[in-house]
Amino acid sequence: MKFKFVFASTLALIVGTAGAGPLDKTECIAGAKPGGGFDVTCKMAQSALLEGKFIADPMRVTYMPGGIGAVAYNTVVAQRPGDANTIIAFSGGSLLNLAQGKFGRYTENDVRWVATIGSDYGVVVVKQDSPYKSIQDLITALKSDPTKVVFGAGGTVGSQDWMKAALTAKAAGLNHKAMRFVAFEGGGKAVTALQGGHVHVYAGDASEASEQMKAGAKIRVLAVMADKRLEGSLSNVPTMKELGYDVEWPIVRGFYVGPKVSDADYKVWVDTFNKMMATPAFNKLLAERGLFKYAVTGPELDALVKRQVAGYRKLAEEFNLNVTK
Repeated sequence: MKFKFVFASTLALIVGTAGAGPLDKTECIAGAKPGGGFDVTCKMAQSALLEGKFIADPMRVTYMPGGIGAVAYNTVVAQRPGDANTIIAFSGGSLLNLAQGKFGRYTENDVRWVATIGSDYGVVVVKQDSPYKSIQDLITALKSDPTKVVFGAGGTVGSQDWMKAALTAKAAGLNHKAMRFVAFEGGGKAVTALQGGHVHVYAGDASEASEQMKAGAKIRVLAVMADKRLEGSLSNVPTMKELGYDVEWPIVRGFYVGPKVSDADYKVWVDTFNKMMATPAFNKLLAERGLFKYAVTGPELDALVKRQVAGYRKLAEEFNLNVTK
């Protein structure tokens, strides 16, 4: 009986140990309040991982608002660097703020980048009856008299939307200081202002513009800031590059883990995302969220993030924004 008890106890211990790991009692940290992009990113992982049976229990979503992910980044690096069962959502906006030194003393080298699960792209949008029928029309107008063209976007100077507007002005050979720009609290208000004629051009996101057009917004997309034409409702819209302007603005969404997560646990997350993102169910989820497929993981993502932050840092310096090197 004693032998049976010891054997049973040992077996239970082995089973319990085998069940523990980075995919046990998982958590996703969203660096903003519920309802935003980080929340969507976390909930996509929550749904796809559970429905694909990559995790046994629903993933918990924790909210840490502040600084487009800055509070979450600092908390994880300083206080929870080895939490292997916790992934943290990031976006292109997070990388832009990292490049401008807005995450404090931490840089892109202080976490382990796991996976991107999708991307959005910048777009140049005008109202449906705008005199600007093409990017070339807009560029010509900007060159003729930049004071007569007003850009609107959901964000202040230095934000992603401001950057997209500044890059469009740069394509016309303008100094960004000559660009007229009005900041709004969110893309929805910017589109309302565009339709009302209060601004002439909206530098926004492809998925957002697509959804707004489906909802009846009287707007037209002149160009997308992607490396190739997008699929779906914007497939007929040219890229800035094919029109002769070297402007790209991908808006990635993905996850990282703390800097002290072991190589083995990090690999589990990378492998799991690779398998998850290869499923038809995940592609369906992407389409429902209005995102475009963009699956980059592990060391490849690490290299991509570092290239992107370096590029953002260079842009920020070029546009005379505050940058901490």
